[in-house]
Amino acid sequence: MTPVTKVSIALPTGALMPGALRLLARAGLARLSADELGRQLLVDRTGVRVILVRPADVPAYVDHGAADLGIVGKDILWETPGAHYELVDLRFGGCRLVLAVPMASKLDGPETWPPQLRVATKYPRTANAWFEARGQAVEVVQLRGSVELAPQVGLVDAIVDLTATGRTLKENRLRIAATLGESSARLIANQASLKTRTAAVQAAVGRLREAVGR
Repeated sequence: MTPVTKVSIALPTGALMPGALRLLARAGLARLSADELGRQLLVDRTGVRVILVRPADVPAYVDHGAADLGIVGKDILWETPGAHYELVDLRFGGCRLVLAVPMASKLDGPETWPPQLRVATKYPRTANAWFEARGQAVEVVQLRGSVELAPQVGLVDAIVDLTATGRTLKENRLRIAATLGESSARLIANQASLKTRTAAVQAAVGRLREAVGR
């Protein structure tokens, strides 16, 4: 393998972390386990520095040069476009961003939508853009916690949220009315790192690219 000098990679805590750690191991960049990491947020290994951050913070660490590379869900990138380059679909952490309505709702396709739709979501930028592209007036209610409750108490007509299996939606008596997009883990890179540390960063990118799908 091509030798890799120290490259910093921002990894997301939470659901994508196990897949990200497996990818680093397959790529031969670092072999780390969640148990080994414990509460550490910064881990140095030969050739790589691993920075553990909240998923929504990965683009900021990469955009501002604190990390050369980052692994982050496409759903985060929809909301925070940033100045990074999106390089590789890493093919894990797959899920869908969907429009869901109560089981008893008459809402389904666009022909059933009212003049203005009220929607709860953690993804306001993405939801607004999607409805705008379809000429649908929408009032977006941004929520930080679980959005599944919002239609049940009459706060909104529908929700826009991520789902992998649809199980949580069914448990909350919701059904999918439309799919806004497909999300998975992506590899992003700092623009300056690619230009000024080309050999080291491209070597790491090459290893990660080769490891996808193994």
